[in-house]
Amino acid sequence: MPDHSMTPRHAVVVGGGLAGVTAALRLADEGVHVTLAEGRPRLGGLAFSFRRGSLTVDNGQHVYLRCCTAYRWFLDRVDGAALAPLQRRLDVPVLDVAAPHGPRLGRLRRSALPVPLHLAASLAGYPHLSLAERAGVGRAALALGRLDPADPALDGIDFATWLGRHGQSRRAIEALWDLVGVATLNATAADASMGLAAMVFKTGLLSEPGAADIGWARVPLGELHDTLARKALDSAGVRTELSTRVREITRGEGGRWHVDVDGERLDADTVVLAVPQREAHALLPDGALEDPDRLLDIGTAPILNIHVLYDRKVLRRPFFAALGTPVQWVFDRTEASGLPEGQYLALSQSAAQDEIDAPVAELRGRYLTELERLLPAARGAEVRDFFVTRERTATFAPSPGVGRLRPGARTRLPGLYLAGAWTATGWPATMESAVRSGFTAAGAALSALGRPHEHPLKEAV
Repeated sequence: MPDHSMTPRHAVVVGGGLAGVTAALRLADEGVHVTLAEGRPRLGGLAFSFRRGSLTVDNGQHVYLRCCTAYRWFLDRVDGAALAPLQRRLDVPVLDVAAPHGPRLGRLRRSALPVPLHLAASLAGYPHLSLAERAGVGRAALALGRLDPADPALDGIDFATWLGRHGQSRRAIEALWDLVGVATLNATAADASMGLAAMVFKTGLLSEPGAADIGWARVPLGELHDTLARKALDSAGVRTELSTRVREITRGEGGRWHVDVDGERLDADTVVLAVPQREAHALLPDGALEDPDRLLDIGTAPILNIHVLYDRKVLRRPFFAALGTPVQWVFDRTEASGLPEGQYLALSQSAAQDEIDAPVAELRGRYLTELERLLPAARGAEVRDFFVTRERTATFAPSPGVGRLRPGARTRLPGLYLAGAWTATGWPATMESAVRSGFTAAGAALSALGRPHEHPLKEAV
């Protein structure tokens, strides 16, 4: 338990996404008085919900894996774990509509056997690769397991180059490596840092048998990341100010910090800046980073989300992935959205640079046709609504070389810390990375404030 008899300390957290909420909770849990300022009228950052008529709609499909221990801590901390359960065992239906003899279903599943045997049976029977390609994938996976994702040399090359050097065909990349990698990295293998790809595949598929089991919210994201998060913050004593834009952060006398918001100045012993990299660049005081313009060199990558409401049930599974079509991943969001009849499908399209600005009419024509190819039951169904959500800067771009651009939590100014999925967490731009960054920033701040603490995951502080 925190020692509240110690000299009161005050912190301001700028940004109410997962990174900022995590940092605020960790600081408050250790007895620091925290004010969280968020410019939007809600918490949750880019993992949020909105209303469309009577529906509650997520801005996009967000999933996590069993190996995402930090995000799982977050769910537990806000009392939301039961609302976003994990699969008992990894099971991903993969439908190839371009197969020679018509659409063919395969599955990526794990057994209870130890790594790497847990995926051996599934890979041996995976119909979307030839026998030689399956054997080649196994050899590449073993080579990948020997890599250190933190090796700076891996950050300098792209994943596709490494896969090519290890005998992976174009088909193997499409039907397996990119099937997973595009969804987790938000980039194809050709555009992804080998370091980040190694981290994803080594941690998710080669660390322990259940690491890649998939979890997702069975309720709107806003219930987890806004409603329950706000309740947790309130219970921890955090003062949460929504629709509050931070104008300037300055250092005052005696090492104190001033955070200017509309109509008020917030004074603090420490500040955690948990906003996107370009916004952080605009708010950073002089001298905070050796080269602050490097933040502007961290690129961004878009995600496009297609939302389709049918008058009847056209998909029996909760989700599936697709090959031989522009469609990537399809999720059934009917129950979570509150749709009383029919079915609501959400298509998550990562690495969507070529389509992010396409007109809705063009996307409607393309994706309704593709859904009819994938789902025979959709061919006679009435489309009651079709709409699109676009996140043009959904994630940082995981390009080769991005690792040297990502700053750590500590700045050169005592008492000022950075958080966000784009900081140096070792993870790609995921909910897991965001929460981990909140841990790191809060841990650094607590150490500087002289507050003994343990890392929530029992890792080194």
